[in-house]
Amino acid sequence: MKRLIERSRSVGEVLRWVTQNPGKVSASHYPIALHKLGQLLQQQPGPPAGAGDSRGPAGQVLEQPEFHVLCQAIVSGCAKFDNFSIVNCLYAAAALGLPGESPLVRVLEDESRSRLGRFNQKDVSMVFSSEANNKALEAIFSSQLFYENRQERFIRSMAEWLPRKAENLTPYTMALIAKYVARHRLREPRLLDTIANFLLKRGEQLDSKVIQKLVFPFSRMNYRPSNHGELFPKLEAILEQKAGSSPLATVNILMSMFQLSHFPQTVLHQVFSPGFITNVMSSPYALIVRRYLSLLDAAVELEFREYSGPRLDPRYRVLMFEHALTADEANRKYSYKGLVAEALRQLVGEECYRQDEVLPPGYCTDFLLWINRSGTVLPLSRVPAASRAPPATSPVAMSLRSSVLALTSDLQDFAPVVLSVNDKWHYCQNSDILVGSRAMRDRHLRLLGYCLVQLPYTELEKVSGIEEA
Repeated sequence: MKRLIERSRSVGEVLRWVTQNPGKVSASHYPIALHKLGQLLQQQPGPPAGAGDSRGPAGQVLEQPEFHVLCQAIVSGCAKFDNFSIVNCLYAAAALGLPGESPLVRVLEDESRSRLGRFNQKDVSMVFSSEANNKALEAIFSSQLFYENRQERFIRSMAEWLPRKAENLTPYTMALIAKYVARHRLREPRLLDTIANFLLKRGEQLDSKVIQKLVFPFSRMNYRPSNHGELFPKLEAILEQKAGSSPLATVNILMSMFQLSHFPQTVLHQVFSPGFITNVMSSPYALIVRRYLSLLDAAVELEFREYSGPRLDPRYRVLMFEHALTADEANRKYSYKGLVAEALRQLVGEECYRQDEVLPPGYCTDFLLWINRSGTVLPLSRVPAASRAPPATSPVAMSLRSSVLALTSDLQDFAPVVLSVNDKWHYCQNSDILVGSRAMRDRHLRLLGYCLVQLPYTELEKVSGIEEA
């Protein structure tokens, strides 16, 4: 049966072999049939212009009764398929262009999800290791199953061949790839440089919402692409023209560039202008834009002191974050923060530190302590109130200069210390490089006068028991 399917010369012949001989068809034959259908469809020319049938060859096949019989056979029997057949059917369905909501794809994804714990690397990589075209890549990266799970081997493989195919990809497909890479913190330079080159060549043709998706992986992975000398000025020129068309996207792009320590002055003049501010404050996303603009304004104060243009009106300033980040909350049970908290409680006592303190301009810290010149941790009652970090709700919290002066005025006597528990998700995958938002947070806290003590998870995971902690 395998040879008969592989030697078929038409779509109809493949479907006849599979649907008319159910007793001779095993699980391993179904992915072969789907793959063969995909190959045959690629060889068929599309309908001539004006033919009146917009479905194309693939659409026509998907509507054939025999194809539905084939799909139903897979749906009915896939629970008994071996892993290899499941993952091959899933890839073949994606390459064939079956929509994610189709019963076949849904059943295969559900079955794969239930077996993830039993899949070996070969099983998983087989879904994605074949040569993929634009349509297949779009289907793969649109798959919720693929999106939720990290496929490092596939990403490394894709980094080899994607540069050759990038020119033929749509912005939508490239944005899906960028979203996946950012979600899983995959700091693969070749892949990131490919996205950057795509952006450099196609930037003028893209709207701001697509550009922000393509730029985000660079800041997320704290990575300056190799072409940043050309790319960043080009992004500035594009933003100058399109800043008002999508204000939230503009601010997101600026945030990515700030995290990479690049400060586009002319664009800042626009986003801090009265017209831009008035526009965003009357929009549905006013609060999130205010948060981002407040953090951008703080970054200008701390890192771009030579800037002399307009700034954010103080009445619009808010804290960027009022509590721990969503990722930190979601991963609380995997964090070493609880271990450190208990160790700190036993070591210095609860009266000597604050936990989860939010510091201007809205950074949530793990632990905040004050240490005198001899290295002794001071009880909070012995720290002069004027020199403590201002409460997040107080008016002075929005005045960074006041905060810096308050924290550094008595440094000869004591210094504020931030104890930072850096868990696994604070780093790029398989790396000791902090993600961009965390790296910028650390820069800002240091510039605000805090001493930072980093506790990386790689050290904490070696600790055995509370005494060692």
